[in-house]
This record gives sequence, structure tokens and C-alpha cells, in this order.
Amino acid sequence: MATTDIHIHQNVHQHDDHGHEHDEHHEGNFWTTYIFSQDHKIIAKQFLITGIFWALLGGTLSVIFRLQLGFPDMNLDWLKPVLGEWITAEGKLDPEFYLALVTMHGTIMVFFVLTAGLSGTFSNFLIPLQIGARDMASGFMNMLSYWFFFLSSVLMFISLFLETGPAAGGWTIYPPLSALPQAIKGSGMGMTLWLVAMAFFIVSSLLGSINYITTVINMRTRGMSFTRMPLTIWAFFFTAIIGILSFPVLFAAALLLIFDRSFGTSFYLSDIYIGGEALAHDGGSPVLFQHLFWFLGHPEVYIVLLPALGLSSEIIATNSRKPIFGYKAMIGSMLFIAILSFIVWAHHMFVTGMNPFLGSIFMLLTLIIAVPSAVKIFNYVTTLWKGNIVFTPAMLFSIGLVSFFLTGGITGIFLGNSAIDIQLHDTYFVVAHFHLVMGSASFFGMLAGIYHWFPKMFGRMMNETLGQVHFWLTFVGVYLVFFPMHYIGIAGFPRRYYSWTNFETFSGFTDLNMLVSIAAIGTLIAQFIFLFNFFYSIWRGRLAPLNPWNSTTLEWTTPRNPGHGNWVGEIPSVYRWPYDYSKPGAKEDFIPQHIPYSETPESNLPHENELIKLETSNGEGAIIVEGNKH
Repeated sequence: MATTDIHIHQNVHQHDDHGHEHDEHHEGNFWTTYIFSQDHKIIAKQFLITGIFWALLGGTLSVIFRLQLGFPDMNLDWLKPVLGEWITAEGKLDPEFYLALVTMHGTIMVFFVLTAGLSGTFSNFLIPLQIGARDMASGFMNMLSYWFFFLSSVLMFISLFLETGPAAGGWTIYPPLSALPQAIKGSGMGMTLWLVAMAFFIVSSLLGSINYITTVINMRTRGMSFTRMPLTIWAFFFTAIIGILSFPVLFAAALLLIFDRSFGTSFYLSDIYIGGEALAHDGGSPVLFQHLFWFLGHPEVYIVLLPALGLSSEIIATNSRKPIFGYKAMIGSMLFIAILSFIVWAHHMFVTGMNPFLGSIFMLLTLIIAVPSAVKIFNYVTTLWKGNIVFTPAMLFSIGLVSFFLTGGITGIFLGNSAIDIQLHDTYFVVAHFHLVMGSASFFGMLAGIYHWFPKMFGRMMNETLGQVHFWLTFVGVYLVFFPMHYIGIAGFPRRYYSWTNFETFSGFTDLNMLVSIAAIGTLIAQFIFLFNFFYSIWRGRLAPLNPWNSTTLEWTTPRNPGHGNWVGEIPSVYRWPYDYSKPGAKEDFIPQHIPYSETPESNLPHENELIKLETSNGEGAIIVEGNKH
């Protein structure tokens, strides 16, 4: 018989006894129900709708600057009603506004879409539902988390309409460009609003992360031990820990940057001349900012990736009709990734003149982080292998994520080598790498999650045919956008250049740049299929069954449209791990977590039969005995 752990749940579940009072207490008017709601499901929808808005805007900005790159001779006067003076008298995009577009696109997609839109939506929505909790540990903090994000969004959106334009220092806002308000137009008020908006965003992220961690540790239902949690919850849990440890460093970096900009300090500035005149700054170093920024910047990669990987783990197991392969290995790989993500930041700084020995240490650590990533790829492939696969839109997007994670990750091995990175740094090879492995993979994870949990969010089904069309157009479009960038990057084509037509060396890449731009436009247009499907299905989609995907996790035991409190009556207890799919001897190809072993004698393993006599779920202080088989 397998070793058993005894988990004593005495005080953790007192919130369950007040379930009905909890529901009645939170009945309110429109404002308290839908706007200033403390219900985790409503807050998740608020994050989702705001994230969709930002994704559409961020994608549109990228298409505008791709027009400049793909069609440098095109007359853009037709954009003048929208962009105004940012279109020059010659019908071209203003060079400074081009840099602002690149800056805002990166900021929006990394922070507002893939951090807040992805993690804010699904951590909020799934944590209480999958661990068996009435709500988050603090509904008020949860509400504040969204409204700080909303305030950050408003400030960032306002910066787009300033006369001097939004921030234009690149999404990494490196000084000295970002530290000197007089440097260029985009270093003025737009940069100030960027910094203030990011400060509010960080507060939002920290409030959310504290809530997620507290909820996972303290609010699990009876029997929901850590080794019975779905991989989605493990992913959200590690993501929240990474966020709490890394985001304050960016806050400190931004605060010091504000001091340099407004109060005459010299944290990042030294020996600066503007127009031949020496400024009074002395003793600072812009490399200090890079250390601080990338101490967040690299963990940020996994803040956006881990939730997407967690969602895909659940979706792939469900739609393969198989247990996830290597459950504990998946948890271990996420833990290893979380640890390593904090000690590889300087691989972004190989060309800053760092000591070559130090560079070799960061190179080694960077290459090691490929190991847990490869474990996850292996486990996904082996879960799919010989599975009875159901190709729902969510499953297609999850498989697309695995594809991007693999192809984009392979190019990371090149960039992790300091000698090769010196040649590839600041070329389109880097752009191709991180857009595939982080941007596209995480975005596909977010879309997979929306398609899969839409029935639980809104009680209706999205159109499957439109979902599949959306997948194929987006999947092909993303590869057409980013695969050619590898080739032009290896040839030395630089990123962030407004115009390359004066460089004879790059004249051979006209057709490839045109292909990339056309593919980007087509990929953006394909997203309107999703937008129509999403918003139409909210009101007009067919009613969803209680468990449309025949899943095993707890969220599918709630009513179709669960109220504040999630379950009517007592919260179900948990008796088994979350991946009992296609178990030999079982009557159906899935056994939900809340079904006791005593009800499935035909499929129990020997050690599970031993646990039947220990099953109990009634009364305070219940003892749940769990086998460590899984």
C-alpha cells in the first residue's frame, strides 16, 4: 500500500458553514453586483474584458508600425484622421511616434494583456472554483486589485492622446532616454504617465498575488491536499510567488527614475551632454537600471507563461481523455522554473560590458532553465500520445501553445549563448524568439482558457466552428509573422529601426518585410472572428451543459451560473487527484474529484480500496487520509 498522509482540516473550512449567509449578505444593486463587485467571478470577467480591449489596441498599434516597415514608400495620409500630426506632411509616420508605437505595443501586450488579462482573469476565476472555496480570502482586496489596474489603464490610455505623444523609450524604458524629459518628445509627459501607470499596475499585481497565495494555502475544501490540486492552481500559485518577489524591484527602479527625472538625482545618469551643454548629473549608471529592470523582466516571462502552461495542462489532459503524464514532474518543473527565473536576468545584458566570467555563469544558468521547460514539453507530448483526442478550439490553441513553446524555446538556446548573442543582440532574431516563446504561446494559452471555461463564465457555449477557423488563421498567421524574422535577424537586420531603405545591405529583405506586415494585418483581422464569437455567445450562444467537457475538477460541480458563494449548500469534499480519465474498469472515461472511492469499486487500485474505510467528510475536524499514489 502506498504511503499515506493525514491532513487534519479543523478551522480552514469554517467559511463553508456560512455559505447561505454569504450569498444573502452580498445581494446588492447593479453597482455592487457588477461594477464594484467582490465576487471573484465578476472581477475575473472585468479583468478579461479590459484585457481584450488592450489586446485589440496593442495589436492595432503593431499593425500601424508594421505598415511603415513593410511598405516604407506607402502614403499614410489616410491615417491622418486617427493619428493627426503624427503623420508628416509627406504622408509618412513620424519617426518619434514610430518609437512610441513600439514602446506602447510592448508595454500593453506584456503587462496589460498577458499579465493582468491572463493571470488576473484565470487566477481570479479558477482558484476558488477548483480548490473548493466560496471566494477569495479577501474580496475587498480583490476588488481593489482590479480598480488599481483600471486606473493604471486609464492613465496609460490618456498618454496616447498627449500632444507630445506617449512614452517613447522602448518598453524597457532604458535611461538616459527615459530619464531626461528634454531628450525627445516621448520622454516628456508621456513617460511620466507611463511611470505612474506602472506604479498603480504593480500595486494591483501585488494585491492580487497576496490574495491568490493566501486563498490557495488557507481556503482549500476538505480533502483538497496540495497533491490533489489541479496543475492550473499550481501554476497560479507559483506565478503569484514570482510576482510578489519581482514586481517590487521594478517599482523601486521606476521610483529612482522619477527622482532622476524630477528631483535632480543621478542614480542612472552621468556625464550627459545635450546640445553640447553638460548636465549636472554625475556618478550614476544606466546599467544599474538594466539590472533592476531585468530582475523583474525575466521572471515576468514566466509570470505570463506559467498560467498559460497551467491552463493548457488541464485542457490537454481533459481533451486527450488521459491522465496528465508526470503530475509531480510537472509541479517540480514549474518550481524549478520559478527558482531559476530569478538568477538568469543578466543574459539580457551580455553586451553591456559585463565581466566575461560573470557572463558565462549567467549563460550556464540560462541553458539549464531549458531542462524544466523540456520536461513540460515531453509531458505534454506523452499525454497526447495515443490519447482519444477531442479537437475542441481550446485543445487546438493548447497544442498551438506547445508548438510555439518548442520552436521559440529552441531559438532561446542560441540567444542564451553569450558569444552568439553578441551577434544576434538587438536584431529581429530576438524579436522572433520572445514573440514566439512568450508572447504567442501565452496568448494562445489565454485563448485556450477562454474557449474552455467560457461555459462556466457565462453559462453558454461559444461556436466551435468559428473557434476552429479562428485557430487556424491565427496559428498560420503567427508563424508567417515571426518565422521570417529569424532569417532577417541572423542577417543582422536591426530591431526598432524606423527606416532601413537607406541601407543597401538590407535591400534584399523588402519582400520578407512585406510578407511579415501582410501576415500581421491578416492575423489582426482574424481576431475579429473571436470578438464576434465571444460577445455574440455571451447573450445568444446555446445554453451550456453543467459539465460540457466531461471534466473531473470541482468547478463543474457548481450550478450553470453560480452565485456569490459558488455552491448551493455544502462544498463538495475531494477524494482523489484531478486527472482520473479513462481509468481501467470505470463505467465512464472520467471520475470527478468529489466521487468517493467507495462509489467506484470496479476501478479502484489496491491502495484506493484500503482508503475506503478511512473516508469521512462530515463534521468539523474531519480527518482526510490521502494516498500519495499520484
